[in-house]
Amino acid sequence: QVQMVESGGGSVQAGGSLRLSCAMSTGPVRLYVMGWFRRTPGKEREGVARLDSDGVTAYADSVKGRFTISKDNEKNILYLQMNSLKPEDSAMYYCGGAHNPLLPGIVDDLWYHHWGQGIQVTVSA
Repeated sequence: QVQMVESGGGSVQAGGSLRLSCAMSTGPVRLYVMGWFRRTPGKEREGVARLDSDGVTAYADSVKGRFTISKDNEKNILYLQMNSLKPEDSAMYYCGGAHNPLLPGIVDDLWYHHWGQGIQVTVSA
């Protein structure tokens, strides 16, 4: 059974940085795609960043140049480094994984099979 547990959220002032971590336990399941999503109240969950098992990354336009997705393969931890944070980045952030290949780019969350419980990020002006 795949387990994904986020950590590293919290509150920060605009312009600051946070690094989210997602500790993954996948057992025999291979994740072809791993990603970070976020959701604010009243809105659908939106893709933020994606990392494929071959190392290809993709980012939402709103975070390009500010966020970086990476993975520690030894520890099996997925990261999201968030710099130059803005109040509009405030959201519940989720890590997700897909156990089959997906079309390239930021795709809808319905294509992902496994999710963490989410962690809150709050950016104050």
